[in-house]
Amino acid sequence: MSNFIDYVKIHCRSGKGGPGSRYMRREKFVAKGGPAGGDGGRGGHIILRGNAQMWTLLHLKYRKHIKAEHGNPGGKNQSTGKDGQDVYLDVPLGTIAKDAETGEFIGEIEEDGQEIVLLSGGKGGRGNVHFKNSVNQTPDYAQPGLPEKESWIILELKVLADVGLVGFPNAGKSTLLSVVSAAKPEIANYPFTTLTPNLGIVSYRDFKSFVMADIPGIIEGAHQGKGLGLRFLRHIERNAVLLFVVPADADDIHAEYKILVNELEQYNPELADKPRLLAISKSDMLDEELMDEIKMDLPDIPTQFISAVAQTGLTELKDLIWKEINTEN
Repeated sequence: MSNFIDYVKIHCRSGKGGPGSRYMRREKFVAKGGPAGGDGGRGGHIILRGNAQMWTLLHLKYRKHIKAEHGNPGGKNQSTGKDGQDVYLDVPLGTIAKDAETGEFIGEIEEDGQEIVLLSGGKGGRGNVHFKNSVNQTPDYAQPGLPEKESWIILELKVLADVGLVGFPNAGKSTLLSVVSAAKPEIANYPFTTLTPNLGIVSYRDFKSFVMADIPGIIEGAHQGKGLGLRFLRHIERNAVLLFVVPADADDIHAEYKILVNELEQYNPELADKPRLLAISKSDMLDEELMDEIKMDLPDIPTQFISAVAQTGLTELKDLIWKEINTEN
């Protein structure tokens, strides 16, 4: 079974507030003591918390119902009831929370330790001591606590990377990543249903590095949900730079690039603003004459001819990527 889970739907219920107390003072020489009931405790919150050590939502896949504790009732002598315990859900950076029924965006986890309250616990009721006045010196009532909240919540994970590889299946993206990435322990495989996105750490000059994401191959119509469709495109949103990979043996490199761009923009027009680079893969099959011919009709973005197999053009490509990543910042 796959360990990479990027979508879960969970039912959350916060705690209800504890009721206030109707306690009356009972002292030895006081026939009718005044009100002394304490406030009820707050119900527990359901809180989302960022954890930079996590990469998947797998731990929530089989934990469908999340419940926080109710607040305790208020006590005598104005003692406040104990608050219900909060429930913390640790999630990877890049996790987005939405209301499952309305689709309303709740929040996004972007930093380690960042917290978002998904559902707040009910406020505790006020004890009878708050209701004493000149007309009613011994109120025999207190507030009930406010009710709990419950909702179905969708959590979606978007892969975070400096550069995302965009291309049709078999464009040579996986081969490129395997050649430019650092040692194997630093490459993690996260299978989807049948395709495998990879995160690779690419070593650069002077001990620098950047993260490259090879995401499942896009297909025409992906923005309409074909293939992996929307699940694939969701991950592209989080990359700082988009590296389009088109093989040298494509029928029309410029046309293929345009189809890829169109899929991204149909899905999310904001993707049009992301910096773009083009790598023409499998270039070891080209001679100088063919290369010059291809250069005559290329999109107006920084382009590099590469061959992952022959290991040509890779250093120049890394230079292009590094420059673009740091210009972006």
